[in-house]
Amino acid sequence: MPSHLLLKRFKSRRMTLPDPDCAHNASNPNLCWYKKPMFDFWQSLLAALERLAMLPSLIHSVLPSLPSRKRTRDAVRTYERTLDDLLREIQRLLEAPLDPAQLLHMSGKLHDQFAPKLHASDMCMLPSYNHKLPTGLEHGTYLALDVGGSNFRVAVVELNGRQPAAKSMRIVNMKSYKIDNSVRYLRGTQFFDWMAEKIDMAISDPQLKKINGTSTFPMGLAWSFPVEQTSTRSGNLLAMGKGFRATEGTLGQDLSELIMAPCRKRNLPVRLDSIVNDSSATLLSRAYEDPATRFAVILGTGFNIAVHLPTSALSSTKYKGYPQKWRDEATHVLVNTELSMFGGKPVFPMTRWDEQLNDAHVRPDFQPFEHMISGRYLGELVRLIVSEAVRTAGLFGGEMPDKLNEAYSLDTGTIAALEMDTSKNLTNGIALFQTKHPLSRPPTYNDIHFIRQVSQLVAHRAAAFLAAGIHSLWNLRTASEGLTPATAGKMAIGCNGSIIEKYPLFRELCQSHLDELTAASGAEPKSISLEIAVESAIFGAAVAVCCLEE
Repeated sequence: MPSHLLLKRFKSRRMTLPDPDCAHNASNPNLCWYKKPMFDFWQSLLAALERLAMLPSLIHSVLPSLPSRKRTRDAVRTYERTLDDLLREIQRLLEAPLDPAQLLHMSGKLHDQFAPKLHASDMCMLPSYNHKLPTGLEHGTYLALDVGGSNFRVAVVELNGRQPAAKSMRIVNMKSYKIDNSVRYLRGTQFFDWMAEKIDMAISDPQLKKINGTSTFPMGLAWSFPVEQTSTRSGNLLAMGKGFRATEGTLGQDLSELIMAPCRKRNLPVRLDSIVNDSSATLLSRAYEDPATRFAVILGTGFNIAVHLPTSALSSTKYKGYPQKWRDEATHVLVNTELSMFGGKPVFPMTRWDEQLNDAHVRPDFQPFEHMISGRYLGELVRLIVSEAVRTAGLFGGEMPDKLNEAYSLDTGTIAALEMDTSKNLTNGIALFQTKHPLSRPPTYNDIHFIRQVSQLVAHRAAAFLAAGIHSLWNLRTASEGLTPATAGKMAIGCNGSIIEKYPLFRELCQSHLDELTAASGAEPKSISLEIAVESAIFGAAVAVCCLEE
């Protein structure tokens, strides 16, 4: 679908909020003609009584037996503004920065932030030891580990090479283990003991023993967090973010040894041969199937981008400790940008809800880009807006669901489900919300429709800001290769993660903005293509091992 039609389709989903009691009488709206004047009359009367300090006693005398929370909801109250007024403000604040000129300006501001980090930073713009992209002809069987923000997965992967009408990569067996807060809060080596325990459980599967026999499994690790690589199979542990406490007492230690030490205690037949960031793994995975791939985007619970750059794009100080043989051979290198750490107020306009999220965060300003676009935070931004809407505009009749008072209690999966609801009068969305966040009386159509509109606005802004981030890195790579936008040619980006893969219209909206930005820069149409890289962290971890074998 053309980009302008896609954006039109998105915006057309926002509608004027109807009276929920009249929604069932859509065929005869005249049945509700009396509601507005009567409501206005009672609003005026109650406002006058409130000014005379009579309202509290009046409500108490009329509704003495109702629980206080229900009295609050059933009593007619006045608020600072209407939901429509608040929605108009939210739309203005979230959509104003999304025109191409402003997004290009943000892209330029991001580009300005890159230079010092490409010269000297141990937190971002981190070169890996992967300087070759796969040929697509590699073969082998490997154990792949994927440590993400929400899950730890262990899989046996077969690489069969690119073949017509055949799968080049295959997962033979995979086990997945949830990373909840109880795991995130494991301190130091306790987290790596937990990993070894799960590896032990996974390879104890009789099917895996049959495949592996008595030999040692070569392992590749896709690590979803920063790491300062010291070799293909080792790297110093850096701050993880996302609430993880595994770095307490272990910061700066060798990640390979932290994993292998508890594995050796368990006598596990494994050998860690490669460590790659999950974004680099996604790039390798997609490049194994599509040689035009030069970027990879991870956007799920967290956010990151990997880029294949000329080694000259980074300062020589970034390669301190690299073997001379590597320096002599490498012309390009996979770079873990840790783009989540860029952005902030100098780049992106921040609303009061962005500032509230940042101020309450355990590590304010650590990952400002991620706060605006990743799955961990989209739901929280919507929750903060919903909380304000309850207090100031009468959402849910002024009743705040108890469970919604807790930070991060509105998960992004819930708002995605609300956006995808096609049931009549949003009955499915109403039922879902009431199940997740019970109210004394179920939410109305207007309540859920408001949340859905807010979710669309928050997600659309995230997609546009991601496009600006990709565009800034595309400009960096284009200049580093000695090219211009007009001569850069076409490029594929491997995409992985729940938001960019599954959130309604997210990838399409990002692609649309990306098309506008590259065209405005003078590139040929459709220069960049966002392509889903299925199970890329798992496949990429295996490809990384295969590429290093000589």
